[in-house]
Amino acid sequence: MLDHTAATALYDPKDPCNEAVAAFYVQASGGLGNLYAPVLSLTARDVERPGLLGYIKELRFIRLEAFDTDTDTDTAVTATELLRFGHSWAAVHAIHAARPSAAHPAGRFLLTLTPKAYAGTGVQGGHPDQ
Repeated sequence: MLDHTAATALYDPKDPCNEAVAAFYVQASGGLGNLYAPVLSLTARDVERPGLLGYIKELRFIRLEAFDTDTDTDTAVTATELLRFGHSWAAVHAIHAARPSAAHPAGRFLLTLTPKAYAGTGVQGGHPDQ
C-alpha cells in the first residue's frame, strides 16, 4: 500500500526516494506482490501536486483502493475519529486501507516517507529506504 508521500515520490523523478519506491513498483510488475494506492489519499495530495492521481491511475501495476462509505458505515466512523485526532484526509484513507480487515486479516504494509505519522494507528508502515 502506497500512501500519498510514497506516491508523490514515485511521481516525481527528482524526489530522493523515487528510485526506492520505483523498486517496489518493479517488484509488483514482476509478480512479487501487489501495490495498492488509496484513492482518497491521492485525491487529497493531488490538490498540492496536480497530476499525481492521474499518473498513479495510469500505472498498470498499482490498484486504486476505493473509499467506500456506502456499504461500510464503519469506514465513515473510523474516518471521523482519525480526523478528530488530527490526521489529514490523505492519511485517513491510507490508515483505513492498511488496517486489518475481512479481506486482509493481517492488514497491509504501508509504504510511506513519514512512518512516524502513523504511530499508534494500528498500521505497520515503513520508509522505502529501510
